[in-house]
Amino acid sequence: MLATHNNITELSERFESSSPQDILRWASETYGDKLAVVTSFQITGIVTLHMLQDIAPQTPVLTLDTGYLFPETLDLMDTLEEQFNLNLTRITPRQTTSQQDRDYGTRLWERNPDRCCHLRKTIPLRDALEGYEAWVTGLRRDQSSSRSATSIISTDKRTGLIKVAPFANWTEDMLWTYIHAYDLPYNKLHDVGYPSIGCWSCTKSVAEGEDVRGGRWSNHGKTECGIHVELVQEGANG
Repeated sequence: MLATHNNITELSERFESSSPQDILRWASETYGDKLAVVTSFQITGIVTLHMLQDIAPQTPVLTLDTGYLFPETLDLMDTLEEQFNLNLTRITPRQTTSQQDRDYGTRLWERNPDRCCHLRKTIPLRDALEGYEAWVTGLRRDQSSSRSATSIISTDKRTGLIKVAPFANWTEDMLWTYIHAYDLPYNKLHDVGYPSIGCWSCTKSVAEGEDVRGGRWSNHGKTECGIHVELVQEGANG
């Protein structure tokens, strides 16, 4: 069944009792090469890519290389690209970090993190998704209160594309069980207090029991980069 604005709620509810593999299989069969996986190579993305090896291994994979990624993240990308033979595109912003510093001042992430994320994540992903009809995301309801109502199938408000969250009702423990069961590589920063990993400029480790996204933009009261929640109005700068 093709997802439309009229049946999207019904389809999402139907998938509540489906496995992620069944949801991914439906998405692949429905959208073919018009489907992309968007991942930052955190644990949900790793499991997604592993499952797709048996379903549609050449599904386009898009990842944002902001210019501020941890070396551990870049190493993991290289490892999984080779191990899974990924059809991977590394999306880069329109400006290099030096060009952004020139136009917006240095350390923009400290002064205006929403604008920095907009320039280095939201705009590049929006541009990269042109030509696709649907994309797979790693959103889960257990990640934060702002994601607690995540639908398995929805319409992305910014692009108008169908957004598929096959692991919306999975927990972090379920994902780690899967990763260890299949001995999958993962970002080693997870072992030293980084449950959620973004740019090195805006991510710190958290104490045991602290909110899993508490290390993201910790000094700004910010919990989303803007890809899934609009934080910056589109304007002259994108």
